[in-house]
Amino acid sequence: MPQFETTRRVKHGVDNMFDLVADVTSYPRFVPLCKALTVRRRDTLPDGREVLVAEMTVAYKFIRETFTSRVVLDRANRIIDVTYLDGPFKELFNRWTFTPVDEATTDVHFSIRYEFKSRTLAAVMGQVFDHAFRRFATAFEERADKVYGLPA
Repeated sequence: MPQFETTRRVKHGVDNMFDLVADVTSYPRFVPLCKALTVRRRDTLPDGREVLVAEMTVAYKFIRETFTSRVVLDRANRIIDVTYLDGPFKELFNRWTFTPVDEATTDVHFSIRYEFKSRTLAAVMGQVFDHAFRRFATAFEERADKVYGLPA
């Protein structure tokens, strides 16, 4: 099963980085391959975690796929978990963790594992997804610089 993980030290505070990744409706503006994202439902659990059900459309050349995920925003523990619900995957799970280094610096860890249902789709999209996931960290870091300003 393909998987990827990376940790980046960014010159932005932990709350800002959490908020940036939690703002899923902005993803079509800067996330590689993301063409549309709609939040279908938003709930708050008794423990304070926020849960979203989101539908994302990814596209590359002539291929366009839409899938639904459950996103759990755990601000207290600085974790965002994304679990696959429906679409072209057999499995998809990704996790973001945010660790403060100091007031203005955060270690952002991103991990993902996925498997397509269709071998044909895996053959066509596998390399494209691998490349896109490797660009995710950079895309979020560049977005943070744009939203919060360049670090001093």
